[in-house]
Amino acid sequence: MAAPDPREPRTPRAPATGAPMGWPARYWTAFSTILVKEILRFSRIWVQTVLPSTITTALYFVIFGRLIGERIGPMGGFDYLDFIVPGLVLMAVITNAYSNVVSSFYSSKFSRYIEELLVAPVPNWVILAGYVAGGVARGLVVGAAVTGVAILFTDIEIHSYWITTLVFALTAVLFALGGFINAVYANSFDDISIIPTFVLTPLTYLGGVFYSIELLPDVWQGLSLANPVLYMVNAFRYGLLGVSDIPLGTAFGIILAFIVGLAAFSLRLLNRGVGIKS
Repeated sequence: MAAPDPREPRTPRAPATGAPMGWPARYWTAFSTILVKEILRFSRIWVQTVLPSTITTALYFVIFGRLIGERIGPMGGFDYLDFIVPGLVLMAVITNAYSNVVSSFYSSKFSRYIEELLVAPVPNWVILAGYVAGGVARGLVVGAAVTGVAILFTDIEIHSYWITTLVFALTAVLFALGGFINAVYANSFDDISIIPTFVLTPLTYLGGVFYSIELLPDVWQGLSLANPVLYMVNAFRYGLLGVSDIPLGTAFGIILAFIVGLAAFSLRLLNRGVGIKS
């Protein structure tokens, strides 16, 4: 029997049996490996990744909900504390899904082990899906923790479990993709903090977390409609409370459009090696 040509790519084999692995098993192994690595990464330092958001949210509830909220009065037919719960939960999901991917993927570039992923016999969409799933996992864990804090301050009666869960997950996916794009273009650790500071934070605070856009003048209402966070917050508020300033179909359409656009752009960057290949 002729010896195998060393120039030919070797077919990955299952570690237990040594049998050749088909592409579904190979792709799942790669995806699950990245996902497990990402989950272990943020869970081992939960004091830095999970705890800060819960403390910050508790402060929001105390200051805006209890102290200021009693002076503001009802909003949208609900107590002010109940009204801001959806926005505060989603704000934690947005921040953590974004931060997890941008820091992790940039670290892989900085430490040069991203090259090991690029030469692996898996397509780039599997690599992207693994990192995004890791960001979604952190966003959901922190979101659940923040929801637990919210229960201590108010009674949460979910209007629609399906809509709440769907918006929860789609928002995490969208901002995990945003974090990936930021990491691709980042050239230093300082670069990964520019977008969250100067773009993400303003969009979040101006996205209807603490107010209804019906309170704004017509001009500012029109400008607010250009903020994608507004659609996510209102869709999530509908899921929890049953009220929204934005039609639900429009909100989901905008969210899905952003996900498709960012996913396509992320894959294009990964396929071209932007920010990775020198």
